[in-house]
Amino acid sequence: QVQLVESGGGLVQAGGSLRLSCAASGRTFSSYAVGWFRQAPGAERETVATISWSGGGRTYADSVIGRFTISRDNAKNMVYLQMNSLKPEDTAAYYCAAGLTWPTATYEYWGQGTQVTVSL
Repeated sequence: QVQLVESGGGLVQAGGSLRLSCAASGRTFSSYAVGWFRQAPGAERETVATISWSGGGRTYADSVIGRFTISRDNAKNMVYLQMNSLKPEDTAAYYCAAGLTWPTATYEYWGQGTQVTVSL
């Protein structure tokens, strides 16, 4: 069992930065791949970035390449999403999720989400 709690969302002006954190509980967290997802009102959920259990493999949505960086610290049971050069279209609820395979995973465990709002 893995429990995930996101934090770090907020309101930021376009061009600004935020770092989202995903705190995990469970001794086997380091065995899980983790993904960051986002969903804006009226839109489908989008995969933003994923990271393998070791951190050696990462994927990004085309829309965030060069702006967002996913990382993890298994010793602290943490996964991060550093978001730079934010745009209004990045506004969404952001969720982290954990799954046992990478890059294609069935994400079994989900956090409650954190809201990111980017203003002009």
